[in-house]
Amino acid sequence: MRRFTTVLTVLLGIFPLTFGFQYLVDGAGAAAGFGIDPWPTGTAAGYFPVKGIRDIALGLVVLALFAVLRQRRTTGIVMAILAIIPITDMIVVFGHGGPAVTALGVHGLTATVMLVDALLLLRERHVTTEKTLQPAHS
Repeated sequence: MRRFTTVLTVLLGIFPLTFGFQYLVDGAGAAAGFGIDPWPTGTAAGYFPVKGIRDIALGLVVLALFAVLRQRRTTGIVMAILAIIPITDMIVVFGHGGPAVTALGVHGLTATVMLVDALLLLRERHVTTEKTLQPAHS
């Protein structure tokens, strides 16, 4: 189960990097799958890079805590807190008349996977790599 949790956590760190990059490169194209139509144009489209850099920062925080600092439990706490983002996205999509399939299938599912991952990380037992010394036999 630990290996599954590791892969899931890394993927949950990588996905926001890809979404963020898409918002930086092609904001309108990336926004099409979010679930709200129409998207801002003109100067309001300046929110695309804002969303993009925030997604990138979110992914980097998860990956830094988990892969670089190896803080599995802390990553679980942060992941549970960050799940408020897709939950809010789901509420916003519903509130703006967006499709339920996007609200639930994209944002709701993302929140669920994040919360499951957080739970798995928080339930893990600490694994030590130190070897215990055994008394020498004479």
